Amino acid sequence: MQLDNIDRKILDALQDDGRLTNRDLAVMVNLSPPTTLERVKKLESNGYIKRFVAIVDPAKVNTNCFTYVEVTLARHGKDALLRFTEEITDLQEVLECHRITGGADFLLKVATQNISGYEDFLIHKLTDIQDIQHLKTLVVLSTLKQETKIPINKT
Repeated sequence: MQLDNIDRKILDALQDDGRLTNRDLAVMVNLSPPTTLERVKKLESNGYIKRFVAIVDPAKVNTNCFTYVEVTLARHGKDALLRFTEEITDLQEVLECHRITGGADFLLKVATQNISGYEDFLIHKLTDIQDIQHLKTLVVLSTLKQETKIPINKT
């Protein structure tokens, strides 16, 4: 599927407000509501729109500690990578896991209630994962910018 300017406008608008009504979205992109709905469904079925979510205020749900953890594995074979991937995706505290270049193999974004909660996560969950050789924790002191909106570039 090739994105045109209307598809880009739809993606841009829905990233700003995923609760836009189809009618409001249609007005924004200058199409009829049925045509707009058809385009949104096509964007979903082709994987451009993965899902619609609510962005929750972490402080309101008592999640006040965010850390980034660099993970270095002792082994880098297929089995070790698969085992790590399976185990890390089961940990609800891990919001993101990225395979990276540089001195570490993975970068995790972890959310816990507080620093004590992170320590508990570290001791009782993360260090239990087989093949981890080294961990480096970076604690977030404050967040200056946080975006979820991805720029929609012309392809």
